[in-house]
Amino acid sequence: MTTRLGLSLPQMRQYSLATDVTDVARTAEQIGYDSLWVFERALFPEPATQGLYGMPGVPWPDEYRSVADPLVTLSLAAAVTERVRLGSSVLVAPLHVPFQLAKSLATLDAASGGRVIAGLGTGWSLDEYAASAIRPFEERGQVLDELIEVCRAVWGPDPVRYDGRITKIASAVVGPKPARPIPIMLAANTGKARRRLVDHADGWLPVGMGVDQLAAQWTQLQDLAAERGRTEPIQTVVRVNATYTPKAYDGSDRRPFQGNADQIVEDLVAHAAVGLDEILVDLESTPRDAQELKDLAAEVYEKARAAGV
Repeated sequence: MTTRLGLSLPQMRQYSLATDVTDVARTAEQIGYDSLWVFERALFPEPATQGLYGMPGVPWPDEYRSVADPLVTLSLAAAVTERVRLGSSVLVAPLHVPFQLAKSLATLDAASGGRVIAGLGTGWSLDEYAASAIRPFEERGQVLDELIEVCRAVWGPDPVRYDGRITKIASAVVGPKPARPIPIMLAANTGKARRRLVDHADGWLPVGMGVDQLAAQWTQLQDLAAERGRTEPIQTVVRVNATYTPKAYDGSDRRPFQGNADQIVEDLVAHAAVGLDEILVDLESTPRDAQELKDLAAEVYEKARAAGV
């Protein structure tokens, strides 16, 4: 079966939010992409408290200096598309009030005709937590647990009732409801996070860092699901962060998804063989503008389909 392909929407500062999000969304749907995706970066600390992804000494990429709000970006895309699903990879759950996020996602799903995918994670930036988290960084897992429960409650039948540590809903009618049950997908990079996914979520959002690593993680997750008695299939979307260059990258230390379109597609073919449902191709960081992004997205899609992805 052909692997579904998703595309990242333009959120970075080289793009015009007034025109480029809708332009790229329409074009991606016309090209044939199955889904459109956003990510969340709340701020760019200067100087940073920690390195990128919490790794000491690793600088934040310059394009993170301006990243558009993910839900606003998805709303723009929803307004000009009809078919593509609309996902987040990921929303940093503890930066959001659970009830408000649940209602926003439900509203977007109702408005888009049932196309939202709620991809959630706990994040890693201490600076973002200091600016906007509703609980301390050390409690991030507990916040995500409650947010998942609140979403299920708010999206379910009225009257809604919930009694949690952060959220208290005595009894209320909460609308609009989603057009259908919104899938909740998690990044889940640790043992505890994988157990949360198996027990409480619909799917998995790994990052493609290499075929062997991805395949091993997928096997571990499937084994854990069997061990914990899960019978429902785990939906899967692997995110690949591509670094595009017009010329082929000829270094011996080329990382996955680094190089020209042919090299990116070569890595897509290899990762598709792992057998996950969908690949989200994030191409937005290196193009200079929306036209270059659209051209690259079309080239990658056409070559990937020709290669059997």
